[in-house]
Amino acid sequence: MTEANDGGAATLDGLDDLLGRWASGRGPLYLLLAARLRDLIDDGVLAPGTLLPPDRALARRLAVARGTVVAAYDLLQQEGRVVRRQGSGTRVAASGGAVPPKDVIPNPLLMHILHPPDGVRLLTCAAPVEPPPVLAEAYHHAARTLAATGHDLGYQPAGHPALREAVAAAYRRRGLPTSAEEIMVTTGAQQALTLLTALLAGPGDTVLTESPTYPGALEVFRHAAAVVRPVDTDPLLPDLAAALRERPALLYVVPTASNPGGSVMDVATRRRIAELAAAHDVPVIDDEVCAELCFSGEVPPPLAAYDPRAITIASLSKVVWGGLRLGWIRASAPLVARLARLRAIHDLGGEVASQLAAAWLLDRMEEVRRDRTDTLRARHDHLCAELRAHLPEWEFREALGGQTLWVRLPRGDADSFAQVALRHGVAVAPGRSFDPLGGHADHLRLHFLFTPEELSSCVRGLAAAWAAYDGSTARAASHALIV
Repeated sequence: MTEANDGGAATLDGLDDLLGRWASGRGPLYLLLAARLRDLIDDGVLAPGTLLPPDRALARRLAVARGTVVAAYDLLQQEGRVVRRQGSGTRVAASGGAVPPKDVIPNPLLMHILHPPDGVRLLTCAAPVEPPPVLAEAYHHAARTLAATGHDLGYQPAGHPALREAVAAAYRRRGLPTSAEEIMVTTGAQQALTLLTALLAGPGDTVLTESPTYPGALEVFRHAAAVVRPVDTDPLLPDLAAALRERPALLYVVPTASNPGGSVMDVATRRRIAELAAAHDVPVIDDEVCAELCFSGEVPPPLAAYDPRAITIASLSKVVWGGLRLGWIRASAPLVARLARLRAIHDLGGEVASQLAAAWLLDRMEEVRRDRTDTLRARHDHLCAELRAHLPEWEFREALGGQTLWVRLPRGDADSFAQVALRHGVAVAPGRSFDPLGGHADHLRLHFLFTPEELSSCVRGLAAAWAAYDGSTARAASHALIV
């Protein structure tokens, strides 16, 4: 965790993450800031004795006047929640909070899921905003199948046989020989990552990732107390080979329709990564969650096509709907058996009706995928055009697939700008969440899942926020450790 929980000092990065959507409500900013800090103190997230950032530093990060922070701190001091002393700063009072919870989630992307802001358009959560009509038909099929089911407890830690076979068949259609025994069904790809990490990586182990990369994976690796290390996967550079020689616990890559940039890795690089990982006996996880969303209409081969030991994870959350919590792992049969035993400890297996619906959908995936990618490609093009028209200073590369753009700000700090954007009704994902080391502070991620009208409204809000934002000094202060 990045916040202090033992009477130490809160960093700007950590406190900014925990504050989340503090400015999105109604009323004076100092009251909104004080209210959010009050919640963090009362919940024990900011422990007694924690040193809070100085007025000026926090004001710069939040892109507000210093007086806003001073007034918030003063109000909390009047309530007895903080103690302010000249020369020693502002600290959480000794009686200000309960025992801090162990599983505080500071990631701003997850904060927006846990605490959705009111009246704010979320460009943070990249998942379909409504289920497609075909999903209802899939559940009708599942209901009919369940009505005819007998002599089945419904406990299947590795997944329902019908879905395991449907997933295996989908890989065979892509030219990758796969049996049902090599498929493990999970509650979304997030659980797939969690199970694999629990089995393959322990406290202190090194996990290699790209940078930037999917922040949900970084949270899983950190929760396992692993050391996350970024590595360049360019086969022409020596970085990956040198890192693999040190025998990390695993390598995690998103080669197809990457999150956050929507890039697609070329075949030569895929082959080289698979070969290097195999040569050094390092498990490699190929995240294919967005692989079906390539705008070209072609889905490149997974890394397992070049080394059968490579592990593939995927789900239906992006191509169908996030509420359909269905994902899977493709791996060797012995590894799948170990994963099933591990999952049985937690929940005995997934919910059956959704698995039957997913099996029905996989047989019709080509039509579902085509409709989804056609819609996403049009919305991607619309967002790019709107950004060029209203925010010509911002830099980005057009995506080749997926759901998101990776944007670079010409000045300032994305965390600070995100606070201003919230006050203009738009939530954006700062780049620091996508970097294992907290870099990419000048980047942010935007999704293009909304309708063209909604995307236009979002860009107008971002343009207004950018006009109001003064980023001339924010970046220099963004990584300061407050002591």
